[in-house]
Amino acid sequence: MKLLNLLAALLLATTLQAADDIIWHVKAVHPEGRLIDVKAVDAAGKLHSVKAVQTPGNAHLLDIKALVGDAKLPVKILVSDDKLQPVKAVAADGKVLGIKAVLPDGTKLDVKGVSSAGSIINIKAIAADGTNYGIKAISPDGHLYDVKGIKLGADKVEGKVNGVEFAAHIKALPQAVGAK
Repeated sequence: MKLLNLLAALLLATTLQAADDIIWHVKAVHPEGRLIDVKAVDAAGKLHSVKAVQTPGNAHLLDIKALVGDAKLPVKILVSDDKLQPVKAVAADGKVLGIKAVLPDGTKLDVKGVSSAGSIINIKAIAADGTNYGIKAISPDGHLYDVKGIKLGADKVEGKVNGVEFAAHIKALPQAVGAK
């Protein structure tokens, strides 16, 4: 419960303050070590950057945003009955943009919530052969964070953003260390 309270407090504290924000790259990591771009894809097929946004004084829980023009769109796990949970960006008008890992040849891999442990949802890019690639945030100075879904409550619907129901927030977190 303490973890959920801490996460709730950090979520409330992560409002964008553009002048001092630090922008991190969001990438899928291929098992051979290659980094793969993660992009938002609009209805016209145009690709937009997906980034982690570190706000001043908060280096522990970073917002994941799709950068579309001057807008920073929230990226969430949407409500679904599918086994693999949809990861999407939501525009101010409620339009939904897909989140994909884009290979150098242009092939697009789905990015989904694939499994969970308690209130944390593992987010992966899924290759055609079913292989899962981890999604990471990389800071300008080389720090590596895990990108995860976070549920704060037990209800199927965590909230609503721009008129669209979502099941979980998506954040970049410091990598977990083994239990002692």
